[in-house]
Amino acid sequence: MPLIKPFANNKKNHLLSLLPEEEFQDLSPLLKPVRMAFKQAVFERGHRIDHVYFPCSSVFSILTFMRDGTAVEVGTVGNEGLAGIDILTGGDFATDTTICQVEGESLRMQVSDFRAALAKLPRLRQASQRYLQAYLSQVSQSVACNRLHTIEARFARWVLMTHDRVGDDEFHLTQEFLADMLGVRRPSVSVVASAFQNAGLIRYSRGRLAIVDRSGLEQVCCECYGHVRSNFERLLSQRST
Repeated sequence: MPLIKPFANNKKNHLLSLLPEEEFQDLSPLLKPVRMAFKQAVFERGHRIDHVYFPCSSVFSILTFMRDGTAVEVGTVGNEGLAGIDILTGGDFATDTTICQVEGESLRMQVSDFRAALAKLPRLRQASQRYLQAYLSQVSQSVACNRLHTIEARFARWVLMTHDRVGDDEFHLTQEFLADMLGVRRPSVSVVASAFQNAGLIRYSRGRLAIVDRSGLEQVCCECYGHVRSNFERLLSQRST
């Protein structure tokens, strides 16, 4: 089951698909399609945010860095929402660093245009606020998950959420990158990936991960995936009123 229900129309970003056609037509000229590369920096902590992004096939990771340079993923953004939530809370600078974890397409919009659109388009404003609520719930759940659950459960959760957003059974993923996202050492990820492959849950080769048994991954996964998924479904399954 995907993170959110299918798009309401043929738009490739779910938040945008919630907008009535007249609002989307007002917004459309301001959206620029861009190709996001693997590990491309989207926002850097402490730097001004110039654009917001509506991912289509790309997926972003939000990272918190420590003083020694180590990082841990605190949230992810895919085709369910938008990247640049600091703008929704009135900020101008990025609280955390955001990078592209899965390459693909996104729609980019200048911050000044986005703010003007929020003031003018009530459905966009309501949908964005609902997304912000769902995103913050995801972040708080990730904190608990990182503290309380096993690496096996967290690995399964991360793969399932990425699978939901990519819309493909196979995607690029290196063990080094996943170790950084989970805040563990690479050998730990290698052990889990090998165990999952031997169990017939995934297939992994040369930086490409393929989902073989999604239902099996859901059984291994902790409760956090289902909790986050249900929040997104509840808040973003219907158009704003």
